[in-house]
Amino acid sequence: MKTLGSLLILITIPLVAVIIVIFALLIIFESKGTPFYSQTRLGKDGQSFKIYKLRSMYSDAEKNGPQWALANDKRITRVGKFIRKTRIDELPQLWNILKGDMSLIGPRPERPELIVEFEKTIPNFCDRLAVKPGLTGWAQINGGYELTPAEKLGHDLYYINNKCLLLDLKIILITGKVLLTGDGAR
Repeated sequence: MKTLGSLLILITIPLVAVIIVIFALLIIFESKGTPFYSQTRLGKDGQSFKIYKLRSMYSDAEKNGPQWALANDKRITRVGKFIRKTRIDELPQLWNILKGDMSLIGPRPERPELIVEFEKTIPNFCDRLAVKPGLTGWAQINGGYELTPAEKLGHDLYYINNKCLLLDLKIILITGKVLLTGDGAR
């Protein structure tokens, strides 16, 4: 699937680049700060890497430390609400896929400090690090942001234990529907 994912990315680069530039400009016009956001995440086997996103929150969103995004989170800008709902904020992660940090499908990569917190109350939360993280995954099409970390782990482990081409194709198709409807956005 890595080759297919990379090929799809390379084919769509011109369109994706235009979309990223348009929304980067909208972000700049709405709030101060860079339109891009990078953050350390953990990937396969706990390897850390920088994930790239379009910024959907105000620049000072984490002045009080790392936080899980909430429904109707006041830190999210107007443009941010739209790009989160449509998942446009995730498009720069296509670079992470091309670099090999991520795959098209797999558990979403999480922040190291949140994994430490989740591991305290959710046994085996780190088991999701057994595979390369993905841009989309079983948890994202089955609730996305609406899932608790424990529910997310359950979906991620289901994917890890049942990973196959047919399941990957199902995830890609349902991801298309999620993108069109905005289901599970926060």
